[in-house]
Amino acid sequence: MTPIQALQKYFGYSAFRHQQEEIIHHILDKKDVLTLMPTGGGKSLCYQLPAVLLDGLTIVISPLIALMKDQVDALNVNGIPAAFINSSQSTQEQIDISTRLKNNQIKLLYLAPERLFGKDSKLIDFLKTLPVSLIAIDEAHCISHWGHDFRPEYLMLSGFKLEFPNVPVIALTATADKLTKKDILEKLNLRNPAVFVSSFNRENITYRVLPKQNSFSQLLAFLEDHKEDSGIIYCLSRKSTESLAADLKDAGFLAEPYHAGLDNGVKARTQEAFLRDEVRIIVATIAFGMGINKSNVRYVVHMDLPKNIEGYYQETGRAGRDGLPSDAMLLFSPGDAIKLKQFAMVEDNPEQSRIMLKKLDDMVNYCQLHACRRQYLLKYFDEDFPPNCGSCDFCLTEFKMFDATLIAQKALSAVARLKERFGSVYVIDFLRGSRSEKIRPEHKELKTYGIGAEISKPEWQRYFRELAAQGYLQVTDDMYPVVKLTPKSEGVLKGTEKVELVASQVIEEYQPATEVLPYEAPLLAELRNIRRDIAQHENVPPYIILSDAGLQEMATYLPQSLDELRLISGFGDIKLARYGREFLLPVKSYSEKNGLSSKMKHKVPKRERKAKTGSGNRASDTAQESFTLYRAGNTVTEIATQRGLSPTTIEGHLSFYIYKGEMDVFELVTPEKMPAIKDVVESYGAEKLSPIKEVLGDDFSYGEIKAVVAWMRKNGEIA
Repeated sequence: MTPIQALQKYFGYSAFRHQQEEIIHHILDKKDVLTLMPTGGGKSLCYQLPAVLLDGLTIVISPLIALMKDQVDALNVNGIPAAFINSSQSTQEQIDISTRLKNNQIKLLYLAPERLFGKDSKLIDFLKTLPVSLIAIDEAHCISHWGHDFRPEYLMLSGFKLEFPNVPVIALTATADKLTKKDILEKLNLRNPAVFVSSFNRENITYRVLPKQNSFSQLLAFLEDHKEDSGIIYCLSRKSTESLAADLKDAGFLAEPYHAGLDNGVKARTQEAFLRDEVRIIVATIAFGMGINKSNVRYVVHMDLPKNIEGYYQETGRAGRDGLPSDAMLLFSPGDAIKLKQFAMVEDNPEQSRIMLKKLDDMVNYCQLHACRRQYLLKYFDEDFPPNCGSCDFCLTEFKMFDATLIAQKALSAVARLKERFGSVYVIDFLRGSRSEKIRPEHKELKTYGIGAEISKPEWQRYFRELAAQGYLQVTDDMYPVVKLTPKSEGVLKGTEKVELVASQVIEEYQPATEVLPYEAPLLAELRNIRRDIAQHENVPPYIILSDAGLQEMATYLPQSLDELRLISGFGDIKLARYGREFLLPVKSYSEKNGLSSKMKHKVPKRERKAKTGSGNRASDTAQESFTLYRAGNTVTEIATQRGLSPTTIEGHLSFYIYKGEMDVFELVTPEKMPAIKDVVESYGAEKLSPIKEVLGDDFSYGEIKAVVAWMRKNGEIA
C-alpha cells in the first residue's frame, strides 16, 4: 500500500498537507526527522500513517494522559489498533495490553516519558523484546530549557536513541525558536536528521488585541457572536479561572474552570465534557490544552498577557483546527507585563532570566504593535509575510488620523521635565494635574504640570501607546518600566516634525481567504445530532467521528451515494463502512424533500501542496501553490477555479513573489496603468486598499493595486 492509498483508506483525505508526504517518505527510509508544523497542521499523521505501513510497533511519547486517550480513540475509530499505558489504568488493563503487544495486535503504543526511564521501570527491557519500527516524540520542545514549556522528565529521552540505535526517530513540535530547535536536536541524539519547517501561518484565524478595560464586559460583547461555539479562555491565575467561570455560568454560559490545582478526577471530567460538547467554554490556566485535538474550537481568548510568543501561538492554534474561520482575542494591560516580569526571573540563572525577559518583551511588542499582527508572528518564527494579511485587527481597521503635534509636544515635554525617570501612569497623572499625594510637590511647581487636563486618562494612555509605537517614546524593560525620549523626539519638541495620531477607526468585516460556500443549515443541525448519537454509542467525542468541516461539506455538496460520500473530508474506508449509510440517509432525504440534487461536481479536491525545506524568507504553503500553478502556465482565473479561492486571493499570493523579486510586476499590471496607481499610493499610503480603489475607479482591480504596492515595497518606495 502506498502512503496516498493509506491516507485515503484510514484517514479519508485525498491529498497531503504541508510537507507530510516528504516527512513520511524519510521515515519509511528509516531516517531521523525533526518536524516543526503549526498547531492543527497535521503533525500526528506524520507518524500515524508510517505506523500503518511499517511492520512492527510504533512507540509514541506524549506528555499528557488526556492527549493519549484522545489520539488512541481516534485511531481505533479509523480502524488502526492503538493503545496507551499510563497511571490511569488498572494492573489488569496493563497486563491485557502487554499480551496484545506480544501478539503483535497493536500498531501504536502511547507512553509518558517517566514510564520509560522512571525508577524501577522494566518497560524499556520489555519494549526491546518487541519489533519496534518507529519512535515518535511529540511536543519535543518540552526537552529544552529554552522552550516555553520545559518538562524535566523529557530529558530522560536522550537515552532513547542509545537503547534503539537502528530505529528511526521523529521529533515533533508546533513551536520552537532557533535556540529551542538546536536544543532538541542535541538532546535527543538524532542521527543526521532531516529538519522540516512548514509555514506557521494559520490563515483561518483572525488575531485581535484590545486594551483591557472592564474585561468581563469586553468578554461578554465578544461572546455575543459565539453563543453556540466551543471556546477556550485563558487566565493567569487559578483563582481567576474559577471566578470567571462562575460569572459566565451566572450569565447563562456552559462554562467550567480548569487548572493544575483541581482534583485529577475533576479535571478529567471537565476535559471530557468539553471534548464531547457538553461544556462549551473552558476557563483555564496554561495547564490546559497541550495536544488538545478538539477540532471545532471556534475561539481562544486571553484575559491576561501570555509569557511568550511561543505559548501564545500554540494556545491560539487550538482554535480552528478543522480549517473553518476562528478568532483569537487578547486583552492587554501594561500592568500584566509588570506582574509577569517577576515570574520571568529564574533564580541563580541570569542567562535564562535574560532570555525569558526578552521573550516577554517580544510578547508586549506584539500587543502594542501598530502593524500587521500576522506578519509579526510569522517573522518571529523566521517566516516572511506581506505587511497586510487582511485578517487581523490592524489590517481590518480603517484609521482616520489627525494632527496631534501639540498633544505629542505636551507628552514629550512632560517626560523631559520629569527627567525621564517615571512610568507612563505617573507622567499621565502629572499631565492631567492630579492632586494626588503621589505627585511630588516639586513637580507640581513645573510649567508642564496640568497642561493636558482636558484629555481623559484613557485617551492619554492610547496616545502614549501610539507615540511609543511610532518611535517618539520608548519604555524601558526594567521591572518598573520608565518612559524615555528617543532621537525622534527632538524634531517634535523643536516644532520641525509633525505627528499624526488615530482620531477614529472603523473595523471592516473579515472575509476569510478560503471562501465558505453556503450550506443547508437545517441539514447541518440534523447531521450534528446524528454525529452526537454515534459518538455517544462509540463513547468518543463527536469530532473524532467526523469534524465540523466534514459535516459542513456534506450540508454544502449534498452527496447522494457512498462513492460521492467518499470524497467528503474525513471519510476513509473504515468510517465509510461504519457510518456512511447513517450520514447518507438524511442527506438524501433532505435533498428529496427540498428538490435538491448533488453538488459534488463543484467540490474541488484538495490539491497536494509542494514540499519545501529550509527556513527564513519562506512564502506560505498556499501562496507557493498558487505561484507554482501560475508558473505552470495557468491564468489567475484558472488557479482560482482549481483551488476554490477568489481571483483576488490568488493575485495577493502572486504579489508576494513580486515583493520577493521572483516575478515581474508587469505580469499582473500593464505599463500604462503603473503611473496612476503609484501616484494614488504615494498620496494615500498603502495601509488600506479600499480608498485607493475608490480613487482609481472600476478600470483598476485590487489585484493590480496589490501588485504595484508589492513592487513599490520591494524597491523601498514605501514602507
